[in-house]
Amino acid sequence: MLGLEQAPRRTESYDISNTGADDMVASMVVFESGRPLKRDYRRFKIKDLTGPDDYASMEQVLTRRFQRYLDGDEKFGTLPDLMLIDGGENHVKIARRVLDDFGLDIPAFGMVKDDRHRTRALVAPDGREIGIQAIPAVFALIGQIQEETHRFAIEFNRQQRKGRVQGSVLDKIPGVGEKRRAQLLKAFKSVKAIRQAPLEELEKVVPKNTAQAVYQFFRREETKD
Repeated sequence: MLGLEQAPRRTESYDISNTGADDMVASMVVFESGRPLKRDYRRFKIKDLTGPDDYASMEQVLTRRFQRYLDGDEKFGTLPDLMLIDGGENHVKIARRVLDDFGLDIPAFGMVKDDRHRTRALVAPDGREIGIQAIPAVFALIGQIQEETHRFAIEFNRQQRKGRVQGSVLDKIPGVGEKRRAQLLKAFKSVKAIRQAPLEELEKVVPKNTAQAVYQFFRREETKD
């Protein structure tokens, strides 16, 4: 259907997820021989953008992915036989431009959705659409890839948002800066666990004066509640 010389064994699919200007992330999902290869999934935090921009985000992610390949990073050491971009013609044009900049000849297509958010066609960088709905097996496979890529991006976005909200609560406590906040979250995994921790457990993780401040802060919060 795509006019490739041979069936693609490894397919990489990309999607962007953001909540306004915050928590902009991207997912890279890998299917090998038609099945998810979860050990090769990758996540990206979008850097240095002042607002949501899917096109700039996609360009940044693909640039970082293939730069890591050229740098010899083993986590990005295998090139795909096919790239699928969650988006339309403009998204895949960006992918083609990045690939050209790196001198890589990898076929790339966008996944175009219908009004029910299902992938109805693939689109080439020149705008040519390849319908997939007439072949149930292809329609099901592309739909699975699109859904998995979207799920993985959304999941990471939620994790980032949750971490940011949790961090903001700890930021209210005197003496808890970025370093102490990270130590507490690493040790207790959640703000809820920090809130419930005995003073002696807090003192094992951070200095006594900081532990006392955290302990008293949450006891005051409970009193207010």
